[in-house]
Amino acid sequence: MAAGYALALSIAVTAPLFAPGYLLLRDAVSTPRSYLSDAALGLSEAAPRALPQDFFIAVTSSVVDGGVIVKVLLLAGLWLAGWGAARLAALVLSSGPAGQCVAVTVAVWNPYVAERLLQGHWSLLVGYGCLPWVAVAVLRLRDSVSSAPLWALLFWMALAGLTPTGLLLAATVALACVFAPGTGRPRWLCATLTIGIAVLVALPWLLAAAVAGSLSSSQASGAVAFAARAEPGLGTLLSLAGLGGIWNGEAVPDSRTTLYAVVATAVLLVIVALGLPVVLRRRAAVPLVVLAVVAVVVPAALATGPGLALLEAMIRALPGLGVVRDAQKWVALAMPAYALAAAGAVLTLRRWLPAAAAAALCCVALIATMPDLAWGVGGKVTAVRYPPGWTTIAEMINADPRPVAVLPVDSMRQFAWAGEAPVLDPLPRWVRADVLSTGDLNIGGQTVPGEGQRARQVQDMLLRGASREELAQAGVGWVVVESGSPPAFLDLPVAYTDEHLTLYRVGGDHHGASARELMVAAHTVWLAALVVGLVGMSVARLRARYTTPLT
Repeated sequence: MAAGYALALSIAVTAPLFAPGYLLLRDAVSTPRSYLSDAALGLSEAAPRALPQDFFIAVTSSVVDGGVIVKVLLLAGLWLAGWGAARLAALVLSSGPAGQCVAVTVAVWNPYVAERLLQGHWSLLVGYGCLPWVAVAVLRLRDSVSSAPLWALLFWMALAGLTPTGLLLAATVALACVFAPGTGRPRWLCATLTIGIAVLVALPWLLAAAVAGSLSSSQASGAVAFAARAEPGLGTLLSLAGLGGIWNGEAVPDSRTTLYAVVATAVLLVIVALGLPVVLRRRAAVPLVVLAVVAVVVPAALATGPGLALLEAMIRALPGLGVVRDAQKWVALAMPAYALAAAGAVLTLRRWLPAAAAAALCCVALIATMPDLAWGVGGKVTAVRYPPGWTTIAEMINADPRPVAVLPVDSMRQFAWAGEAPVLDPLPRWVRADVLSTGDLNIGGQTVPGEGQRARQVQDMLLRGASREELAQAGVGWVVVESGSPPAFLDLPVAYTDEHLTLYRVGGDHHGASARELMVAAHTVWLAALVVGLVGMSVARLRARYTTPLT
């Protein structure tokens, strides 16, 4: 029942994506086909933020359309979040179907999901969906010597590891659950297994950062821009406690832009508070509750003046910590405890109401206070069709994959055919060639610099009207203008043009240092962990189901 209900809620959220087309919204970029380019392997100047995600899409899109893969993974992430929350509630609270349904609702129908959808963080939501399953696996490891939880932990952490943030979230939940009581594997062994799996799964982006040297202290300048944001009528702390507060005020559902956000937050926190006494009586749940408190309080503290100064200093000293500058995304760590408390609310309310009535009241209240999460967050998350010219220029570049320079210079694009929201340039994920990108972001009038120094030099050349010979010597093979009429200062041979795009042939080439074999091997290790974990988990469950104990 809980799995079916979770699927129904997930479909209600993602339904517009079932239409033909591609997810193209802010950071979400899907294309018909991706390739194992240097960027997809983490060998570009940019920090490895989308590994091994880009590798996985490149491999699988050779068989299935890349847009379909992204849609399926997004739907699966939300479904797994709800279903996993129900499984966690059943394990820790012995909650019946009524409590499990409320846990499902809290996990799927909340501001965090809405805001990350609107920001285009589909792969982060896959990692988010793995969190309750990771908690279940570790709690079973602590209480059992069976091999099934170990295989489950390997699989769920590998799946969460589709992005670095997803893996770090999963590893944090796992390490928190190590402190739960149990008579199975000891804490030190569970912690060692968790850390060992995390390092194994992280090999793609750990090696990419080391080989490409792409981590930069320039990420520290974005700490203020990416700080958690207070919603109307709520301070930063309460916004985060309500699972909201994303840095981008444009990536929020309409219901969170008014004082109605106070009502929605109050409903969620009241339901959590009702179930909290029940949850705290279960010792296995206490580490998750502590983690939830930390996940709310620390991002709120990092949004203060001293917190931001500390964060900037940390990132300048250790550039790898740039992953923490978007502090609100770590509020996902509160979800497993919130789901447990939501299930516990039914146990509290059944003193006065039948369990089914209590569950229905909680679920209706949660959904009614954020009705615009339905239908792609009020129709903002939809499938988009590319104009035909994009396919044409991708084919032309793929036939001769030389480095590509792109105008306009901003990383984000505003395409009339893709809706009102800006979107990352789709070209780097659609061609075999290296697409030069600075990674610069303009947030609220402030430019947050990226890591693309070579791209910045080439773009400066383009803007001053460099000749074909100069660009070729700089290693530029193609120039693409992605915004209507090409600028007059470009005097280059035109290979293709239409109302949306212009492609210039330059003919230069660039061969940088490469470690492709090493990076392919690292990604293969991650993929093997995913497959082995899935097979091992499936076999262990089949054995448990069909093995009859001797009498």
